[in-house]
Amino acid sequence: MLVSWLEVCVAADPSTGPDRTHADGLFSGGGEAGRLMAAHDWAATSVGPVQEWPASLRYAVRTVLASRFPMVLTWGPEFVQFYNDAYTPFIGAKHPAIGEDIRRTLAEGWAALSGPVEHAMATCEASWLPRLPLLLERAGYREETYFTVSHAPAFGDDGRVAGMHAVCTEVTAEVLGERRQQLLHDLSCTQAHRGDEAAVLAGLCRTLGSDPLDVPFAAVYLDGDGGLRRAGTVGCPPGSLPAHVPDAGALPGPVAGLGLVGGFWQDPVRDAVVLPLGGGAGEERIGVLVAGVSPNRALDAEYRTFLDLVAGQFASGLGTARAFEAERRRAESLAELDRAKTAFFSDVSHELRTPLTLLLGPISDVLADPADPLPPSARDQLELALRNGQRLQRLVDDLMDVASIEAGRAGAVRVPTDLAAFTAELAGVLRAATERAGLRLSVDCPPLDRPVHVDPRMWEKVVLNLLSNAVKYTFVGGIQLVLRGEPDQVVLTVTDTGIGIPADELPRVFDRFHRVQGSLARHREGTGIGLALVRELAGLHGGTVTVASEPGAGSTFTVAVPYGSPDAPADPVAPSSAAHGTAASWVADVTPDELPPAPAGATATVLVVDDNADMRTYLTRLLAPIWRVRTCTDGEEALAAVAEEQPDVVLTDVMMPRVDGFELLRRLRADPATRAIPVIMLTARAGQEAAVEGFTAGVDDYLAKPFRADELIARVRVALQRGSGGSAQLPPGRPEPVAPRAATAPEVRVLVPASRPPVPPRPATAPAVHRERWRFPAVAQSVPALRRALRRLFSTAGLDDDQAYDLLLAACEAATNAVEHAQQPTEPFVDVTAEVTTTEVVVTVRDHGQWRERVPSMDRGRGSTLMGAVGEVTAVPGPEGTTVTIRSPRTSPPPRPGG
Repeated sequence: MLVSWLEVCVAADPSTGPDRTHADGLFSGGGEAGRLMAAHDWAATSVGPVQEWPASLRYAVRTVLASRFPMVLTWGPEFVQFYNDAYTPFIGAKHPAIGEDIRRTLAEGWAALSGPVEHAMATCEASWLPRLPLLLERAGYREETYFTVSHAPAFGDDGRVAGMHAVCTEVTAEVLGERRQQLLHDLSCTQAHRGDEAAVLAGLCRTLGSDPLDVPFAAVYLDGDGGLRRAGTVGCPPGSLPAHVPDAGALPGPVAGLGLVGGFWQDPVRDAVVLPLGGGAGEERIGVLVAGVSPNRALDAEYRTFLDLVAGQFASGLGTARAFEAERRRAESLAELDRAKTAFFSDVSHELRTPLTLLLGPISDVLADPADPLPPSARDQLELALRNGQRLQRLVDDLMDVASIEAGRAGAVRVPTDLAAFTAELAGVLRAATERAGLRLSVDCPPLDRPVHVDPRMWEKVVLNLLSNAVKYTFVGGIQLVLRGEPDQVVLTVTDTGIGIPADELPRVFDRFHRVQGSLARHREGTGIGLALVRELAGLHGGTVTVASEPGAGSTFTVAVPYGSPDAPADPVAPSSAAHGTAASWVADVTPDELPPAPAGATATVLVVDDNADMRTYLTRLLAPIWRVRTCTDGEEALAAVAEEQPDVVLTDVMMPRVDGFELLRRLRADPATRAIPVIMLTARAGQEAAVEGFTAGVDDYLAKPFRADELIARVRVALQRGSGGSAQLPPGRPEPVAPRAATAPEVRVLVPASRPPVPPRPATAPAVHRERWRFPAVAQSVPALRRALRRLFSTAGLDDDQAYDLLLAACEAATNAVEHAQQPTEPFVDVTAEVTTTEVVVTVRDHGQWRERVPSMDRGRGSTLMGAVGEVTAVPGPEGTTVTIRSPRTSPPPRPGG
């Protein structure tokens, strides 16, 4: 049609004609194809010499050469072809073929083209063939190609069809891209049972089999048994490939001998590629994928990328299946561990009850015996023991309750109960404690119109836990307990004016062992299951518990239980001895400390810092006969007391609210006025690792609970001697403390030798000591931040530049080792302490994990060389981390003030 329109235009313009066209150069501007046409011997073809060509042929050829779109023109019954440069890539190695019969040039694809060409020439109707698959051999093999082609008749000067004019474009890349993208999408959407690796692999193989044109066959080999095992195949008999191979190098590349065919034209498959499944950065290889290469497509970069993506989908699917399977096994292990834990708690709780009974029974009998009254001092000590034994019994009972609930053995034995009177009586048990704490307790429990069927002991735990929680977190105002009957349930509300609960913490308030971090509270030992137990016990009654709270305004806990039906006949109910023990403990906790007067001749003051009232009382009773004693409930209060009057020694607990023992120590050491005060730490964390942590922080002595009284007194005395530079004599008449037994704390004795000489008396102005402590995330990016912090400290301390440089290298190497080698850290941090004195520099690096390699020599590659060149290096390994200390004598004196 296009040629006919051109012919009409030429006929209408008398200025153009054969002579003028030939004069202007028929083939000029036609690029390489034009030059080939100009050089061709047309006289030897059926179209004859150029001078004899009809005008229609001339203009058709110029149209082809002038176009940048792929075009081909055939003329005459011999189908002599003319094409332009844009058409050249379509025939590839067969170029140049100008002047030849197109039926020979495209012989392999002419079967598909002949019909549309003949139809267009016979009917004068142009064809339109989108994405026509054509077999070409333009690159030396039978190639799978796709073209969008239109054939139109080419008319001669007489108006008859003289040839064929074709416009075409190759869409092979588009067709292959869509097909391959669809396969990748289908692989990513392959559904199978999660965690079932075999089912996932079978599904992936089925999906891969839907595209045999791109992947004629494939086989998956998985790592294991010292090599690779065949796990799945598609497109080939499984037996045609080996079942086991030692490594991927043994898998076939050329596969012509397998007798497989594939591709669009079903030619023999000659090649395959072996692709890893996983194994990238930070990944473990799962296996390999053997993928056949289509015989009708070259393995170019795009094809290889596609096969890599296929392998990636297999690796992702199998990796996810293994991850689900590992998670399932982990969940089963955790469930088994949870069952073992529950059984352990249940067994241990039962075993603890016997010694507790034998402890509490005799103590109670002695205290209650009117025939043999005890001296006041003995009675006080036994009451302290009884009170804390009852506290331990309550903790054991809570553990037993949780164990029974988890094991499904717990059940509420409901009896008809006057719930209003019983609840009011329970609240009255804690009235003395709330009033002693300066709080108002309001109880509103009017009589109910019918009895409520509850388990009395369970209801007692619900009420006392809610009231105890309110006392713990309320410092000003009061607590209100209200009980009301509704048509189908009874509702208990406990409202306080305490610190409240942040909104983001409310959903987890009833979770076991959950504590709101940083919240201010009165100290109480507990298992962290009080509110969780309330929810469980309410649930056993078919009830619910909810909470509403606002930070700074208080909280309201609401328990709703149905009236229920009886499981047993009514019995008189009253608060148990455990409830009265809870009240006695609270009274002791909220009662201000009564300090005895200082003994005659006492010249030293000991500051006791502990948030447990009974522990403060016990420590005061031990120390007050010898020294003057002051007490504080936490580190913040202790700092204020030290600012008011400096003690001679500080005896502090580690775990305390607001400011704990380590933070108290850090602040004391950071202040030049308090830096030299001896500090002894008491902690419930026993073991060498805990002691190392304390000494690394700069503590003078460290004592694990439980401890002997004579050992505590001896350690305080030694600390006073070191602090004063002399011998602190005991008051007259006081027996010399017995030396501590090595069996009590052998690790501490090794770390603090008894032969350590006393330090000289402290001068009026203590020498400048520069000390800082940092905590960095356990990642490589923290090392530059550590380097900057150390450089700032060394500069402030006036350290020699060369020594500072060496220490920076050594410390950063130690930190790098801590980041790279500490496995499964309990805390994802690296703690660094640096201290510069007038005589030495000490840098301590501590991780919180287990090292991959731990050898006695602590040889950590080049790090040991760097650190050893600076000074003395010591290391203390442990199951919870490794502490490396770099100690170097100071090479230059510190700068003088003002100079």
